[in-house]
Amino acid sequence: MTPLQQWLIIAAGMIVAMTLGWRWQRRRANAGIVDVIWSLGMGAAALLIAATGAGAGAARAGLAIMAGVWSLRLALHLWRRVRQAEDGRYRALRERWQGHQGKFFGLFMFQAGLVMLFCLPFLAVGASPARGWPVALGLLIWLAALTGETVADRQLDRFRDDPAHHGQACRAGLWRYSRHPNYFFEWCHWFGYVALAWGSPLAWLSWLGPVLMFVFLRWISGIPFTEQQALRTRGEDYRDYQRRTSAFFPWFPKS
Repeated sequence: MTPLQQWLIIAAGMIVAMTLGWRWQRRRANAGIVDVIWSLGMGAAALLIAATGAGAGAARAGLAIMAGVWSLRLALHLWRRVRQAEDGRYRALRERWQGHQGKFFGLFMFQAGLVMLFCLPFLAVGASPARGWPVALGLLIWLAALTGETVADRQLDRFRDDPAHHGQACRAGLWRYSRHPNYFFEWCHWFGYVALAWGSPLAWLSWLGPVLMFVFLRWISGIPFTEQQALRTRGEDYRDYQRRTSAFFPWFPKS
């Protein structure tokens, strides 16, 4: 199967999946499901490309393992939050849009487009001849990033589960050195696909992963929306946290 054929199948599948997700949120007034579908869609795209690509088996196996495990872990983590209540970011959008379902449908289709965009590095890996050290390097980067992201998520969940911390910013563990260590490790993980795409005729597409993810996390859909919600719920304590702590790259806090 050619990369174009793979991409078109992914596009069609995501349009259907996001439409079903939009109907789910309309019944339950919970748009957080869009993030769960995005995560699962990325994993499904990687598995499709790994199964039908023309590249080396080692590179495609690495893609299936790395993206499959990453997407499943992220989807389960997000689902545990979604099933409890709608994320504050989406509640704010619901209030701003006054529940307008046309705008929510646009949001879900936008997320379908993001899967189509972020799966492009996977296409590069699917056509890669990489074996040996590039695959080992990719797996090493992925394992380190996945471990960091999992630790950061668990530290935040434990902090939030304690009622005594209500209205406070998390400064525990990795959150002492970055306001968004989970986002930082999420970004790092995309360099693993750059290694897997070594020698691919589409290798340049693999760099879209870390570049686009950094742009989206730092300036578009990650930090800006998350910190707006944090300021609404944690107020002056979070402003102090902003002044003292690096936004993205881990570093020592200011005194």
